[in-house]
Amino acid sequence: MAETTTIRLAPKLRARLRAIAKETDRSVHSIIVEAVEKHAAYEEQMRSLVKEALTADAEIDRGGEAYRAQDVHAWAQKIAQGEASPRPKPWRK
Repeated sequence: MAETTTIRLAPKLRARLRAIAKETDRSVHSIIVEAVEKHAAYEEQMRSLVKEALTADAEIDRGGEAYRAQDVHAWAQKIAQGEASPRPKPWRK
């Protein structure tokens, strides 16, 4: 069985949610649940990206390959335009 949680919303926000619910023929509850689910997914993705970035940074500090941003941008631009392009060469190994 689902756990029950009570939240208090400011009157203006409750009014906004009721208006949206009426316009979209949905319940306020479904709108809140969807918003919470989307934000939870966003927070999880951000935590994952930060963890990945910190891992990559530590790898570079240990002597891993690093690329100049301008080289990577030029390479990505060519790929986006459908041109075959070799990967840029690392400026530091």
